[in-house]
Amino acid sequence: MRRFVFSVVVAVVAAICLSNGQTAQAQAKDEVAIRTLEDQFATAASAMDVDGIMKVYAPGDELLVFDMSTPRQYAGWDAYKKDWQDFAALFQGPVKFSVDDLSITTDGKLAYSHSIQHVSGTGKDGSKIEITVRVTDCYRKTDGKWLIALEHVSVPIDMTTGKPDMMSKP
Repeated sequence: MRRFVFSVVVAVVAAICLSNGQTAQAQAKDEVAIRTLEDQFATAASAMDVDGIMKVYAPGDELLVFDMSTPRQYAGWDAYKKDWQDFAALFQGPVKFSVDDLSITTDGKLAYSHSIQHVSGTGKDGSKIEITVRVTDCYRKTDGKWLIALEHVSVPIDMTTGKPDMMSKP
């Protein structure tokens, strides 16, 4: 009887360990997929390739974005694509775009990340444009593919002047 109880306990512990290992492996695989998605986004943003940028976002009305520009929110893929088109139109020539300090948490079909994103380039009027923003993304996994379903972009505000800090530092 003791052997039987011991065998059951060992089997249960082994099953728990194996399932935790499978969960960790799935989470690691999902994190790699999301990092790849963010790399694709940064490459497309550096090229100001709006169609490439939009490939990382959920289609249709599923997408909701709180960007740093007005209006208060962009509801839907088409509205946010227009925002990117307007942003890309500000630049002449190449831009530098980076996603830094990316931290990702995954759990099955949902994930979230936060990062610091930086863009710099030359405006159509020849002026230098340089912006650093804080970004929080929420992802949904649909048909095995991760896409951004909710995004929040912000900059800190200097409370004494009421002006945004476009080059925020930690």
